Amino acid sequence: MSTVADPAAAAVDRAPTSPAGARWVVTGAGGMLGHDLLDVLRAAGADVVALDRADLDVTDAAAAAAAVQGADVVVNCAAWTAVDDAETHEPDAFRVNATGAANLARAAHAAGARLVQVSTDYVFDGSASAPYAEDAPPAPVSAYGRTKAAGEWAVRAEAPDHLIVRTAWLYGAYGACFPRTMARLAAERDELTVVDDQVGQPTWTRDLADLVVRLVEAQAPAGTYHGTASGQTSWYGFTRRIVAGLGAATRVAPTTSDAFVRPAPRPAYSVLGHDALRAVGVEPIEDWSARWDVAAAEVLAG
Repeated sequence: MSTVADPAAAAVDRAPTSPAGARWVVTGAGGMLGHDLLDVLRAAGADVVALDRADLDVTDAAAAAAAVQGADVVVNCAAWTAVDDAETHEPDAFRVNATGAANLARAAHAAGARLVQVSTDYVFDGSASAPYAEDAPPAPVSAYGRTKAAGEWAVRAEAPDHLIVRTAWLYGAYGACFPRTMARLAAERDELTVVDDQVGQPTWTRDLADLVVRLVEAQAPAGTYHGTASGQTSWYGFTRRIVAGLGAATRVAPTTSDAFVRPAPRPAYSVLGHDALRAVGVEPIEDWSARWDVAAAEVLAG
């Protein structure tokens, strides 16, 4: 079984590089991951161009081409992430997640830049019982998942020098996220009822940003990698950990997904394997539980 989705590209001989020695363009820079990526890059002394939605419409091919001129690395954090809204606005989500990705891939290739495309566990159907390998066949069951899978396909087709980094269950200090919501509800309620039949890997955006930089720094071969924290838990298990850390008296009770039906189906099992990272000598993110101890103070401070 191949652990790199593009094995032909694995033979390219590259030397390690420093973030400070490259010019980076980050799209979707106003989002949770974009913010942390900018922080990590600037701390490393990198030359960074930050582009949020107001600066760049990724669905505009000409604008995308102009935006990446002179770049060495382009990281595409721009995405339609409203999972439920995508069910009724799939063409709009496709324009951002697929057409936008294609525009940036084509532009990065023309500019001679490496493209990092951020993708998602939603490209899988969630029916597995063991961690998904990087080369497992995509089988999205939601509009969001379909549009992100199409974006992956476009990147592979248009940008030979690419890194597709799938992630899941993101939380961070720069936006709305599950831990912040649970902390707020724990302050308002005596009991929280949370689904216990969806399993995944809570992943701090700061850790994902660091992983992206480490992959580029290591000159990892073109291919698909999984950028999630190690370990696994359910939303119920994560909530118990959040509430316990707050010292709140709020009770946390488990329930099933049937009690919280949403427009978009959620993968029941979102655990992603990390074989491709290890194969190229890049360490995966540490266990989610250990990282939550580090992240909690920053994430819940706002």
